[in-house]
Amino acid sequence: MRKLDALLELFQEAEPAERLELLLDFAERLPPLPPEYVPLRDAGLGMVHECQSPVFFLPEVQDGRVRIYADVPREAPTPRAFTAMLVEAFDGEPPEAVLEAPEDLLYRLGIAPLLGMQRLRGLTAIYQKLRREVAEKAGLSPNPR
Repeated sequence: MRKLDALLELFQEAEPAERLELLLDFAERLPPLPPEYVPLRDAGLGMVHECQSPVFFLPEVQDGRVRIYADVPREAPTPRAFTAMLVEAFDGEPPEAVLEAPEDLLYRLGIAPLLGMQRLRGLTAIYQKLRREVAEKAGLSPNPR
């Protein structure tokens, strides 16, 4: 079972009213940005411009595995939590795990209806950036099915 499957099961088994709280629990799990990526963040590279908050999100493919380097301020708990969830689900996985994941992940998690349009747009942009950049850096099609 891939890590994403376990997360999907966790969210799908939760009551709808509990899902946003469950998501926000991930905000504390975002690992710190490695020091070598701080200059990239500070230069504005890797930013997700669709987010209202400053979200630095840089997926890489290294030695056949996805690596995600990210930084989101604590004052932005929803994008920080979703970013941490993506790190937990995909960091260390093969690129195919990202590309085979459902495109409608926020809906499958059951959190899309709980978000406002602006937040939904921002979180969707983070996920699309992950899928697009992993496909590009792994030399694969973004939609392998």
